[in-house]
Amino acid sequence: MTEFDFDRIGRLPAPGDNVAIASRHLEEGTVIRYGNVEFELDHNVMEGHRFAVEPIARGEALLSWELPFGVATGDIDPGAYVCNSGMLEALNGRSIDFDLPQAPNFEDRIVPYELDENRFEAGQQVEVVTQPSTFQGYSREGGRGAGTRNYVVILGTTSRTASFARILASRLKETVGSFDNIDGILAIAHTEGGGNHVPNNRELLLRTLAGFAVHPNIGAILAVDYGSELISNTHLREYMQAEKYPIDTIPHRFFSISGTFDMALEEGEQQVRQWLKPLNQQQRTSQPLSELKLALQCGGSDAFSGISGNPLAAWVARELIRNGGAANLAETDELIGAEPYVLNNVRNIDTAKRFLRMVERFKERVAWHGSTAEGNPSGGNKFRGLYNIVLKSIGAARKRDPDVRLDFAIDYAEPMREPGYYFMDSPGNDLESIAGQVAAGSNVIFFVTGNGSITNFPFVPTIKIVTTSQRFELLSEDMDVNAGEYQDGTPMDELGAKLFERTLSVASGIRSRGEEAGHSQVSIWRNWTQRDNSQLDTLLAAPVPTGVPHKISTEIAPQVSFNAAILGNESCIDQVGLVLPTSLCAGQIARMTVERLNARHVGAEKGVSRFVSLVHTEGCGVTGYDTEGIYARTLVGYLSHPLVKIGLLMEHGCEKTHNDYFRNQLQKIGRSEDDFGWASVQMDGGIEAVMDGVEAWFTTRIDEMPEPKFANVGLERLRLGIQCLGCISDRMAEAWALLCKWIIGAGGTVVISENSKLNRNRFFTDALDNGQLTPNLATGEHFSVPGFYCMETPSDHWVETLTGLGATGVEIVLAHVSEHPMQLHPLVPMVQVGETSAISGNYAADLDLLYDASNDAVFIAHQVLKQLVSVPDGTLLSDFSQRANTDFQITRGHLGVST
Repeated sequence: MTEFDFDRIGRLPAPGDNVAIASRHLEEGTVIRYGNVEFELDHNVMEGHRFAVEPIARGEALLSWELPFGVATGDIDPGAYVCNSGMLEALNGRSIDFDLPQAPNFEDRIVPYELDENRFEAGQQVEVVTQPSTFQGYSREGGRGAGTRNYVVILGTTSRTASFARILASRLKETVGSFDNIDGILAIAHTEGGGNHVPNNRELLLRTLAGFAVHPNIGAILAVDYGSELISNTHLREYMQAEKYPIDTIPHRFFSISGTFDMALEEGEQQVRQWLKPLNQQQRTSQPLSELKLALQCGGSDAFSGISGNPLAAWVARELIRNGGAANLAETDELIGAEPYVLNNVRNIDTAKRFLRMVERFKERVAWHGSTAEGNPSGGNKFRGLYNIVLKSIGAARKRDPDVRLDFAIDYAEPMREPGYYFMDSPGNDLESIAGQVAAGSNVIFFVTGNGSITNFPFVPTIKIVTTSQRFELLSEDMDVNAGEYQDGTPMDELGAKLFERTLSVASGIRSRGEEAGHSQVSIWRNWTQRDNSQLDTLLAAPVPTGVPHKISTEIAPQVSFNAAILGNESCIDQVGLVLPTSLCAGQIARMTVERLNARHVGAEKGVSRFVSLVHTEGCGVTGYDTEGIYARTLVGYLSHPLVKIGLLMEHGCEKTHNDYFRNQLQKIGRSEDDFGWASVQMDGGIEAVMDGVEAWFTTRIDEMPEPKFANVGLERLRLGIQCLGCISDRMAEAWALLCKWIIGAGGTVVISENSKLNRNRFFTDALDNGQLTPNLATGEHFSVPGFYCMETPSDHWVETLTGLGATGVEIVLAHVSEHPMQLHPLVPMVQVGETSAISGNYAADLDLLYDASNDAVFIAHQVLKQLVSVPDGTLLSDFSQRANTDFQITRGHLGVST
């Protein structure tokens, strides 16, 4: 029987706690000497998980950091594995090689916090040093502060120009090599503001974009829109003027795309090039630390985040404030249950009240969507010992040192104008929270992680702090600081002083690990769809689509054929390799991996035409009825997509929707996990290691595949998705109805989106003899048999609709657009059609077909059909359709909300 002194295998966060944290995996039966007593573990206890060290009677509180995080449902003896139902559920979805407890022994119970105004005492801030330190930064005019970096940014004002920003930045990527004082040219591309209705996050979005635009790390900015969006450059400029953002102190241009895509790229490139020489003249100079603003963030948190990583970050934040700087704590829902600690040292009663109002507002907003903010912890959090929101919050709050006073509570992206310690309202979603902190003025980021989150922001350096030595060693190429040294015996003061100096070095230009890796992501606090709970019951009771095809009238189709690869009884018009990130945090590494695979032409000899990555912002930090179902259904649809010859799933490692989660999802539809590759950024050793492993797997697997066979097939093999944005003439609607009747009559498949304008055009619905089409496919649901389908669309976001259509299994999308061309799908080819009466002549060259509504409907249908069957041969597509102006985004449904 193994015996240990407690100090060798456990951590007690505070002396008054009755449960401890296992600092290593412990076997059932292990004897632990704790003080003057000995006890035996009743189960295997995972590293980071908790076991009782004192007797806890039924109904008594379980304590960590001397704060309650749950209530015992029965008597708990010393040595008992402490577990709740949420942790057991999360672990039962993982590959665990030992038996878990059969039942929980405590239940979650948040003790409501009440502010006693009569006993409130204002706190004291740490004293400012007499001779503050300095760093080498870029001095900015107009009160913008000092930059730790000097970037040119191409901002997609809304999601509609996100891909344009990425393409333009990519074209200019190598340009800055000869400019020593410019850190780079990069894109800020996000998911927001591109719908057809004014979003509920409008004010927040404008405030965030304004904060980005004047950020001290930006030397020049090009903001790009089409001019017709509901959140446009005009709105952004007017907002900045009204709120007195000093945009005139930075080289900038509000640029609207008014011609062809190529013309816009050339004009944007010329503008950026004009800024480079003047921008390169700027030099780093000595700056006081009052110009340094530190974002305190965590992700992939574990049980040791509150013991090592967060206190280390707090130590440096304290020193920064002593030197006149500012620090920013965020993630509102990740402080629920930790209010007693957060407010035990606060500037004044008004700040305390404002903080508590923000917490209640957050809870209310989540409740409108049928959920609770207490559901925040991800599967990865629970796997690593954070069983519920209170445990997560108590540890997260340790990013404020006890000696540091909470000075301000600000809204998301609200500017930090004074020194001190800030709380900023934001969701617990790491990337959404970071975007707000950056927009508020943070010019350095601390990212504390237990699992080893590979997360960086584009124009602000991120210093990643890992909580344990074991995890740091696994991911040392991608992590900056090992806070686990504290648990190994190094004093916190020594680690803090070391990190403080490193922070000044990074602020002065030394690149962080993330910057060296060239990996970064942006996600702004996403729109929420409900403004109250008035629609909740109706939405929860909405009928589930049947999946049965609609019956429509048909007509005999013209004789046409197209080339397809034949795979048994199935066919496909292309054979693509897929790297599918299981969450937002794996997205950019998946994109980088695909770029490498395509550059090396992996699989070309076996008919793999290209590799794609479906990069999105989901998989963590979101809750809501059926949101997870939409997400899982959509991604499984792509794994099963006929265009995907070979696919691999890439997890980050700490998300709720990890690889084991998708193994279970695939099992539900009868697919073997052996059909796919599996990779983990965290468990495989970081960015370079996981990319090497993915390339090796694809190379080996493709070598084992047979040579592809091809044949001509007819319309019975056509799988077509249809989307219509903007106005469509009655003549065109008749033509598209005829096209549908041909394809369905031949035995093919058509999927139309519920939000398509065609659905409300009687010339279309009457021609099909169906009336208004009701959804018979759920969002992203793969159709099971050929036929005519209408897919439900819970948002008006173009890319979200396109993403859902692609997941149904369609191999081509036919899109009718007005005003301007729209983004394409990264996997499924798209044919864009417009009418002369709706499309400006400047955009016409980027469409695949442009028609006059006076043309005969039969003539139009024949021409569209000719265009569709040419797609497999790669002919008759415009230059616009051939380039990488693509985007991908999964809808959250009516009830999805950030947490």
